[in-house]
Amino acid sequence: MTSPILLTPLLLIFSNVLMTFAWYGHLKQPAWPLWLAVVASWGIAFFEYCFAVPANRIGYGTFTGQQLKVMQEVITLAVFAVFSVMFLGEQLRWTYFAAMGCLVAAVVFIFLPVD
Repeated sequence: MTSPILLTPLLLIFSNVLMTFAWYGHLKQPAWPLWLAVVASWGIAFFEYCFAVPANRIGYGTFTGQQLKVMQEVITLAVFAVFSVMFLGEQLRWTYFAAMGCLVAAVVFIFLPVD
């Protein structure tokens, strides 16, 4: 069995890739009616949950709930950075990197030992 330290972030990455497509993939299809975008997004989100729920269940205990949440947020921004450039054709600005730096700092703080 794979360690929760490796499996948890890996499952969260898969989860976030799917959720990013569920939330933003339809933006490339502006002609779709809203109901179709919602149904397609919900269909993708089901599979996203198939990764997110196990990631959190496997990780909890090794990580605290707060650590899992901060980890998920940083993974979400990293995945979205790639998605926005590769799929949406957007450019990353310095402000994105500044915000990401703040979140990396949050990761450092959330994983510091508490005495």
